[in-house]
Amino acid sequence: MSLPPHDAWIHTSNNFLPRWKSLSLSHQSTIPISISRVNQVDAARLDVEMSAMLKEQLVKVFSLMKPGMLFQYEAELDAFLEFLIWRFSIWVDKPTPGIALMNLRYRNERAVESRDKVRTGLEGPGLTVAQKLWYCIATVGGQYIWARLQSFSAFRRWGDTEQRPLARRLWTLIQRIEGIYRAASFGNLLIFLCTGRYRNLIERALRARLVYGSPNMNRAVSFEYMNRQLVWNEFSEMLLLLLPLLNSSSVKNLLRPFSKDKSSSSAEDGTACPICQATPTIPFVALPCQHRYCYYCLRTRCAAAPSFRCSRCSEPVVAMQRHGGVLTE
Repeated sequence: MSLPPHDAWIHTSNNFLPRWKSLSLSHQSTIPISISRVNQVDAARLDVEMSAMLKEQLVKVFSLMKPGMLFQYEAELDAFLEFLIWRFSIWVDKPTPGIALMNLRYRNERAVESRDKVRTGLEGPGLTVAQKLWYCIATVGGQYIWARLQSFSAFRRWGDTEQRPLARRLWTLIQRIEGIYRAASFGNLLIFLCTGRYRNLIERALRARLVYGSPNMNRAVSFEYMNRQLVWNEFSEMLLLLLPLLNSSSVKNLLRPFSKDKSSSSAEDGTACPICQATPTIPFVALPCQHRYCYYCLRTRCAAAPSFRCSRCSEPVVAMQRHGGVLTE
């Protein structure tokens, strides 16, 4: 029995190595990549803010026109702005402003699944013409039609009428469609939080996935800026909640020792209303003590408490009189 040559294993390896590589590449699927869910949600939020900024600037153009006229065409204005964003971004194979800031882009998942060779997991063609058109129809046309349908049904009071059963059925159908859509959106949100794919139902139906545009940069908005923005938003919301609960007169009384010295405060004690601590716009005097009040302050206190006593001297107020005018019981 003769022994094989010493370089036989080298020839065998050279013969089987290309076959092994072709076999492994033929069974290779798309490399699983993890796209930050925060980036995708932030991209949607930035797109909403961009649309709001454009709307604010457009409203200023029509500020000199008839008041309330632009409010009648608010749905058309929103649809027009959304169409402009779609026309100059997705239609020309570019990301929307929010998606571009997050270093993301849309990728056609149907085309990626049919490909064999994938290197980084970020390759893949963009959306097709059909996907772009359906995206426009769903986002721009769908939202506009739904907004107009809701406003029309609310204006016609379909939900309150009992004389027209057809309108009542249409109102019930609208409510059911909205409930089903909200439930489906909630389910899609749970799936998105688990898998990180398809933020909304439109992207899932079109198989349009957000992937990184460049593997070397994750996001264009720094975390420091986003943290400041989040803190400011929460602070402003807290102020909007607390300010209506505060009484302006109590705030003035609290800040008065810090804003004026004792001499000026003592000089103005005789002229300021003792209730609101402001100069009376319609000065009235309480009888019989002759101390000056605002008309609304004094009238409200006397109506609320018939035995109201003067806030300065604690004397019972039996009547009120305009300063230098006619007596009022």
